[in-house]
Amino acid sequence: MPKRPQTQLKKGVLELAILKLISREELYGAALVAKLNAYPHLSAPAGTVYPLLSRLTANGLISNRWEESPKGPPRKYYSLTTKGKQTLTQLHQDFIDLSADMTALFSEEPQ
Repeated sequence: MPKRPQTQLKKGVLELAILKLISREELYGAALVAKLNAYPHLSAPAGTVYPLLSRLTANGLISNRWEESPKGPPRKYYSLTTKGKQTLTQLHQDFIDLSADMTALFSEEPQ
């Protein structure tokens, strides 16, 4: 079954959204999912977010540390690395440029 176009669009911006949220504060996975879900068009299940966190860690954009939780098992907290901060800045600019181009494209009169 083909994926909905909206799903494909969202996949492209989830990494940017995750990096932005983690840049604001250290977050553990479930808290990150909850913050994403506060934005209806960015909501994503844990099964989507955790593989992205693994990939961002493997690429050196985020790091993690374990911390004891007052409720339940220890939590893995994620934070942005220096490389992650640089990548976030570049991806943000790329997103702005792409959005501007798409806005211009949809504003043009048909020929």
